[in-house]
Amino acid sequence: MGRRSLLPAICAITALTTVPQTAEAATGDQPYASYWYPDSILTWDPATDPDARFNRSRVPLRPRVQDPALKANAGARAGEARVASLVSFAPTSGNPSQGSPDANYYAFAHWQYVDTLVFWGGSAGEGLILAPNPTVIDAAHRNGVKVYGTVFFPPTVYGGQIQWVRDFVQKDGSAYPVADKLVEVARHYGFDGWFINQETAGGDAALATELRSLIKYARGQGPVEFMWYDAMTESGSITWQDALTPDNDAFLADPARVSDSMFLDFGWTAAKLASSRDLARSLGRDEHELYAGIDTEARGYDTPVPWDAVFPAGSPHLASLGIYRPEWTWKSSSGPADFRTRDSRFWVGANTDPSDTSTASPWKGLAAYVAESSPVTAKPFVTGFNLGHGEFYNVGGTRVSTGGWNNLSLQDVPPTYQWLVSSGGTKLTPSIDFGDAYEGGSSLRLTGRLDAVNTVRLYQSRLPVAADTKLSVVVKTPAAGATNLKVALSFTGAPTTFTTFDLGRTSGTGWERKTFDLSAHAGRTIAQIALRTTGRKEAYDLRIGRLAVYDGAIDVPPAPRDLTILGSTDVSPSRKSLRVAWTGSPGVHHYDLYRRNPDGTRTHLGATPNDAYYVGRLDRAGTEPSTTIEVQAVSPEYGHSPATTTTVTWTP
Repeated sequence: MGRRSLLPAICAITALTTVPQTAEAATGDQPYASYWYPDSILTWDPATDPDARFNRSRVPLRPRVQDPALKANAGARAGEARVASLVSFAPTSGNPSQGSPDANYYAFAHWQYVDTLVFWGGSAGEGLILAPNPTVIDAAHRNGVKVYGTVFFPPTVYGGQIQWVRDFVQKDGSAYPVADKLVEVARHYGFDGWFINQETAGGDAALATELRSLIKYARGQGPVEFMWYDAMTESGSITWQDALTPDNDAFLADPARVSDSMFLDFGWTAAKLASSRDLARSLGRDEHELYAGIDTEARGYDTPVPWDAVFPAGSPHLASLGIYRPEWTWKSSSGPADFRTRDSRFWVGANTDPSDTSTASPWKGLAAYVAESSPVTAKPFVTGFNLGHGEFYNVGGTRVSTGGWNNLSLQDVPPTYQWLVSSGGTKLTPSIDFGDAYEGGSSLRLTGRLDAVNTVRLYQSRLPVAADTKLSVVVKTPAAGATNLKVALSFTGAPTTFTTFDLGRTSGTGWERKTFDLSAHAGRTIAQIALRTTGRKEAYDLRIGRLAVYDGAIDVPPAPRDLTILGSTDVSPSRKSLRVAWTGSPGVHHYDLYRRNPDGTRTHLGATPNDAYYVGRLDRAGTEPSTTIEVQAVSPEYGHSPATTTTVTWTP
């Protein structure tokens, strides 16, 4: 690959219209993810930043399991290479805090192959330091993936100023004030670390030493992690190495730990990765803390990559993989459906089957090299197969709003295997279907000719079964009758042997719940969750709207308290935008917001795990003098609290 630094997309971003981030903005306006320059972050205070409350993630990082015995692809390896994904969701100044009314979004659903997501951004014209928005943090953490913000010092030709780097490392006694703020931001917003991309020329060895000292200082104030980009060397020059070398190894260890990992620029070779591995080991570091970078921004899965250099066939991985701008799958697409097709091709492979990545193309898909990880490690586990975007929103199978939306905070854990079907005859086709849903905007659908037993492996898991554990499935068929479907569970000890639970028949064409007592398996641990079809049908068609494993009764959380309109903006005489907040309770999965309509029905306004929400559009119904706003808490088992209400008054 030719020389290319991590900057051209950022330069394009700079040219876009910026959205001012000011405390003087009207109190009902759209909040955005935070961004700063080194001097402006010093004055940041979450108590006075009106957007800060809307930018907090409430989902902790989940532990994951990666069982080599359950990997889909025989050539994939577990416990070796990690994957870092560097994604630009929007321009630096234009990342909405809590989603937007548009289904066309990078709603990523292949977290099983990613370990760290870098929320990519920063530009000379907007701000150099970008914190991730909470929707991305929530979705990543729910899937056991860490999230980093970005610090970007651009080349001087693109507006970079070496003074910005010097401002970044300024000291107050023994402290680094900007580092203190980086730690404070990560703690307050709930993410895991920072990617440092220093490409501004004009530095020297003393400045490089200060940058290393700042990183060590910040890690000491942590917990916060750092990934260093291979650009600046120990001399202070910008000289990409494409490897770990004596010129840049001090940014990894000097000899104490400095950065937690390093992103190697795109010109690496097998020889360079081998020498990097050896040098990393000599420093007491794991070679998989080195991420061999590939640039997919322009060509996606047509990007030429020397795969054998980083993932040699039949041998241990030489390094981890850093994927720069995989959202090509979205930005090059014609719409949400095309995006999902391209994203599957990128991550799973050409055959939508992670066990079979054979293709004439050099790009086999990440499933060919990296074994799947799963965050399904604790109860309750509940999924409605909601991918965090859609063209409508359902709650409990009822349509409560129409129109496009995205909000990754609401994304369920996608299936570990997309898709792994075994059959003695014709294979059924599983898919995430955006035409109907029990909760959110999508559901799982099985279609095709059923002429033999099909086993559809969905989730790898590590779920302990207790005396009161239950399995619940919500199903929908086009007509009343036999579902021809069983839920299949395997247990550790014999993880490929399934015990089945027959869903029997449906009584109509609506959503129906089937619940099973798992007490007979108390003391065992669920290793896989699958579906198994039996019988024969020429045109099989069935939807799964919810799959849940939980203990005891479905918990009902207490109602939110102190519901308050923090501020409103009159978009027009008959439309407002609102900032709403309330006092919540621990253990809530999310809060649903509604408006009460004049006929007594409700319209869904949005949802969030947070205790504050931006309502982008509240329309007046006729000449109503006021509108009632309702908020309900939803438990992890999807029990719903009573609603708490407040009113918004319209100007006559």
